[in-house]
Amino acid sequence: MDREAMQERFGIIGTSHGVKQALDRVRLVAATEITVLIQGESGVGKELFAQALHEMSRRRHKRMLVMNCGAMPEGLIESELFGNEKGAYTGAVERRQGYFEEADGSTIFLDEIGEMPLNAQVRLLRVLETGEFSRVGSSVVLKSDVRILAATNKDLGKEVEAGRFREDLYYRLSTVLLHVPPLRERREDILPIFDFFQHRFTQKYNTSAPRMESSARDLLTRYRWPGNIRELRNVAEQTVVLLRGSAISEEDIRPYLRGVSAGGSGVGLIPIGSGQGPSEDPANARERELIYRILVELRVEVRELKEQIALLVAAGRSSVSTDPTAVRDPSRLLVLHEDPPSHSDFIEEAPYEFESPGEFESSSKYESSRKFESPRGFESPGKPEIADSKASHSLISLDGDLPTLEFAERTLILTALERFEGNRRQTAESLGISERTLYRKLKDIEASETETA
Repeated sequence: MDREAMQERFGIIGTSHGVKQALDRVRLVAATEITVLIQGESGVGKELFAQALHEMSRRRHKRMLVMNCGAMPEGLIESELFGNEKGAYTGAVERRQGYFEEADGSTIFLDEIGEMPLNAQVRLLRVLETGEFSRVGSSVVLKSDVRILAATNKDLGKEVEAGRFREDLYYRLSTVLLHVPPLRERREDILPIFDFFQHRFTQKYNTSAPRMESSARDLLTRYRWPGNIRELRNVAEQTVVLLRGSAISEEDIRPYLRGVSAGGSGVGLIPIGSGQGPSEDPANARERELIYRILVELRVEVRELKEQIALLVAAGRSSVSTDPTAVRDPSRLLVLHEDPPSHSDFIEEAPYEFESPGEFESSSKYESSRKFESPRGFESPGKPEIADSKASHSLISLDGDLPTLEFAERTLILTALERFEGNRRQTAESLGISERTLYRKLKDIEASETETA
């Protein structure tokens, strides 16, 4: 069976290099009895590749059994796999067969194998090595001819190092590794998969799919899809059921993308870490990290601005230059400075929803959500003034100490309020927080000023 026929039969859509490579490996090992470990993030469709491996093997005439190790209680997983005798444990009122007895001559697909407890891993290793096992509560040795396919969204090598997964079982399972790439690594497949799901749901719900505008299709391509194909499927279903217009725009589809606000705020900023203390409110911690990353980004921009101004002043005082237009046109000046410090020195790297604007062209709304003017510093605890666009003062002094987070947060909120002339909705969108959160923080600022007075 060639690659195109495989894709049509098993519903695997894609023309990217990663998908082709995975399909070619399936074709090579499907007819063998070799154990295959399928690796990939949650939602990439690992079970489709397991089904293809089974259906193209000599065991295809029997049903493949699927067991999700992450959804099975630890105390029952051995009983499910190997069966149990009557009275083996509380609630065992009868003898029952396990997966290995039922799947004799067929295939067992162990999904989320990284969640399997250690005691079950020992018994699984024995049956993989010898084909022998015994029911829970019995000493009778049974044999079974079963092929094992496993899948995980974890790095099992790191799980072995952490002592949560047996090293010998890892090497036994990973005889052949099959990697299924996430959607963000196969962007050319996003729109074909989306169109496929849209067509399927229009038939299911007996409706017509609205036409996708180019801006909406571009948004789908730029989005990082942390939920992969599962998330893409859900978005396609929502567009068919909930959007009844003749065309779907970028603003129509944006609310259905996880973590993306209607105004697009927060897109393309420096990635932030997700760790919080045990007793800390995650929402408040994320807001503080958002403010801090804006301050760090602003520090770099102001540093470059000050260097530009210094070169302009130097060029104006120099009598060597014979071209007076060079002084008046800053774009003609070559700025020579060391590379700014890496943001990773300040903030933990983490995935965020969109790629940086350097890889994909950003919209005007995205640009406007990032740009705001800097206050003149922290000299006064009162209401900050908005600086002129050519001001050389930075929000954070490059030589002095950093302000407290509380003071930086207060100053940033009041600055944004003044810029948007008191419009709370626009202020909240520019800061990447909800209007309710902004209202609460303004109440806190007002209460603090009242106590001070």
